[in-house]
Amino acid sequence: MSDSHAGGSPSNHSLAFRVMRLCRPSFQAEDSVLRFDPFDLLAGEDLFNNSGVSSTIIDQAVGGQTSFTAGEGGDDFSFRGRFQLQNPSDAIALPGFLILPQSFGAIYLGETFCSYISINNSSRFEARDVVIKAEIQTERQRILLLDMSKSPVESIRSGGRYDFIVEHDVKELGSHTLVCTALYNDGDGERKYLPQFFKFVVANPLSVRTKVRTVKESTFLEACIENHTKSNLYMDQVEFEPVQNWSASILKADDNISNSNAQASEIFKLPLLIRAGGGIFNYLYQLKQSSQESGQVKVGGSNILGKLQITWRTNLGEPGRLQTQQIIGTPLIQKDIDLKVVAVPSPIILERPFLVSLKLSNQLDRTAGPFEVTISQGSSSLPKVVMIDGIQKVVLQPLEAYSSTEFSLNMIAIRVGVQKISGITIYDTRESRIYDPLPDVEIFVDSE
Repeated sequence: MSDSHAGGSPSNHSLAFRVMRLCRPSFQAEDSVLRFDPFDLLAGEDLFNNSGVSSTIIDQAVGGQTSFTAGEGGDDFSFRGRFQLQNPSDAIALPGFLILPQSFGAIYLGETFCSYISINNSSRFEARDVVIKAEIQTERQRILLLDMSKSPVESIRSGGRYDFIVEHDVKELGSHTLVCTALYNDGDGERKYLPQFFKFVVANPLSVRTKVRTVKESTFLEACIENHTKSNLYMDQVEFEPVQNWSASILKADDNISNSNAQASEIFKLPLLIRAGGGIFNYLYQLKQSSQESGQVKVGGSNILGKLQITWRTNLGEPGRLQTQQIIGTPLIQKDIDLKVVAVPSPIILERPFLVSLKLSNQLDRTAGPFEVTISQGSSSLPKVVMIDGIQKVVLQPLEAYSSTEFSLNMIAIRVGVQKISGITIYDTRESRIYDPLPDVEIFVDSE
């Protein structure tokens, strides 16, 4: 990891910090024509040019291996066959070796930043009473990772070092600075202060786009997750955590799997792969709101649904975790007096009366009513296709604060096909106020 210094050059100090990021190794790919041979670990290529090495030793060394570099009799041990594919696995150019990170690499939001820090003494003198501190500085805050003020290192000899590991859960985007400081006594007994700064940038590993749709009593949330990293992400968990009074269930396609496989899949959940460089996967959740308790205070305006909890792992198992902000649904329009449809019978037969169950709720903190329920003609000059059968006005008694009542309307349809129940209106006789009519309700009218 490259470092930038401030507050004094390390050349004037006996001590200096070196930082290496601790992360999982990666597979080493062979990008040369001459591929690696296992025998290269035992001897160099000039072994066979040494006249002091007998051919018997070479035959014994090569004979116990399945090396593709040896000739049929072991006498011709050259590089001429190294460009040939001896096995189908050779085509992927992965010899099976893992390589430690050679650079600092990319750090993403939701990961755990883990760093191996070494402070070494490159002078000829001993450094004593070394107080070491390490912290992360972001644009918003400073997080202390290590503080040895109460237990300083007694001494670091010439050529010696002191090593430690720090960890930090990355929760902010943008520029970060790892600040390592040391306060120590040098060989002359002078108290010196050494600061060193190691800068890195935190990027966003994925983006989450959401859409909210409301269909009758159900709300559907679609979450689109896109991978912005250069490695595949294996999603361990993508769960929606609803707020109080909401319940959520994920909707999946029917895979037609057997019961035994279904039980096994519940125990051993396979992670979902989202490919590197723009891979996308969509999740769909169905949300339902539980019935509000009486006496609950209404909150107008916003309609907070909940958050998404996302956990994943990379190719070699490095974990990551993100939590989205609160997802807002369709803004709630709080009504003082709310009228809803509870039930509509099916089927509805032409010119036969049917009952529509309705619920009237008082959202005020005081008693309201009495009320009259009628069907208004509205702005349309066309006659109503679905109308009240019988008494055209229903009178309801006053409602206490935050209470409700259910009632039924006897209705009849005079035309087949898809029709609408519209114009049901509530009138407060005490306040002489007409409330907004009930939204149109579609029904299907059959001839028989």
